[in-house]
Amino acid sequence: MELSILYDRLRWEEKILAEEAKKLGVKVGLVDAKAHPLTLVGEDSFTNSIFGDVVLERCMSHIRGLYYAAVLERKKVVINSYNVLSLTTNKLLTTLALDKAGVPTPKTSVAFSLESALELADKMGYPLVIKPIIGSWGKMVACIRDRREAEALFETREMIHEPLQQIYYLQEYVQRPPRDIRAIVVGDEIIASIYRYQPEDDWRTNVARGGAAVLAKLEPGQEDIIIKAAKAVGEGVLGVDAMESERGLLVHEINGCVEFKGAASVSTINIPRKIVEYAIGKVKR
Repeated sequence: MELSILYDRLRWEEKILAEEAKKLGVKVGLVDAKAHPLTLVGEDSFTNSIFGDVVLERCMSHIRGLYYAAVLERKKVVINSYNVLSLTTNKLLTTLALDKAGVPTPKTSVAFSLESALELADKMGYPLVIKPIIGSWGKMVACIRDRREAEALFETREMIHEPLQQIYYLQEYVQRPPRDIRAIVVGDEIIASIYRYQPEDDWRTNVARGGAAVLAKLEPGQEDIIIKAAKAVGEGVLGVDAMESERGLLVHEINGCVEFKGAASVSTINIPRKIVEYAIGKVKR
């Protein structure tokens, strides 16, 4: 059994996954995606010689990881798959999948021009949240408090020569405690869940932005929603993010290349070992 860990920036997560694989007696290789081109048509011995029986896709670049998975899964078991990544790397597509599965989410709308985005924002009411449809760590996520802020922010986005910035993905601002929930789901099991408390000077809860991780105890009903959300985008290794609200738990994002250093710092579960065991199990089936 050989496990490959695909990365484009070697983080704590990739290193600890490799360590746990070795402890389990699994042959493991760290593969830098930036250094290895792939053959699409023709001899594939080059590809086969680099990658093992199963590949854990861990690229920080969503696009790089997505298309690597598309190529590799022709011959290898890839976690997460192209289909899962195609949904989870795009917040708009994630929202559609969650809604189709009946998973409670924040009220969300999308506009495709400056004028219609302003009309939509006025209709939704302030405050509201705007997010890039592709991105992580809370980057370019903003809370818009009134029409004046909406005009300034939307006009700035129009000046950025990037088509994705002209997709205005707007969500209601959910009244919640100063925290959200990050659940690590492997297959059909929640292996760890934490509260992510927002820093004093920020409304966003991302651990990468200084949010504090505290072990969470989910209620059975909350666990059901988390599992339902994970199934909505497909099986794999996922980070499901949700908020407590007056309407109950609302799932607002799913991460297909989940960072788990914060969760591992407070959890009694060996998260990287669980992920490696899951990956190995997929091949043995």
